[in-house]
Amino acid sequence: MSEKTGDTRSDYVHFVTITTRWMDNDMYSHVNNVVYYSWFDTAVNEYLIREGALDLDNGPVVNFVVENQCRFFSPIRFPDTVHCGLRVAHIGCSSARFEIGVFRNDEQQAAAQGHFVHVCCDRATQHPVPMPRAMRTALERIAVRAAEDRP
Repeated sequence: MSEKTGDTRSDYVHFVTITTRWMDNDMYSHVNNVVYYSWFDTAVNEYLIREGALDLDNGPVVNFVVENQCRFFSPIRFPDTVHCGLRVAHIGCSSARFEIGVFRNDEQQAAAQGHFVHVCCDRATQHPVPMPRAMRTALERIAVRAAEDRP
């Protein structure tokens, strides 16, 4: 685990609760690292869909993850409950940087945190396009200063 400590719950704007599953544990009896990226995906897309900013079936725009990263601070195990904190650190013309903090049960310090960079692309051509207004509005609601700009 990293020697740095994670953010606290108060550093995040929106939360999604996820129940761990038995199959999430690996042979070391903690949640395997690949599962964290699944939680990131769930937190981001749950927010976009709930806010009406992403139509998975018929929307003209799809979002591709072009960059991701995760830092681990403390283990999570089944049957823990995970609370993924979500914030947006950057909104560009066609891209956004989501930052996600993963909190175990009622702990205030993140067990892990990372980011996803999404690029909005035309569904048919899969080439970048300007971000739709509904998506930009939804992202602005959970926007904060970028981590590198925070004290």
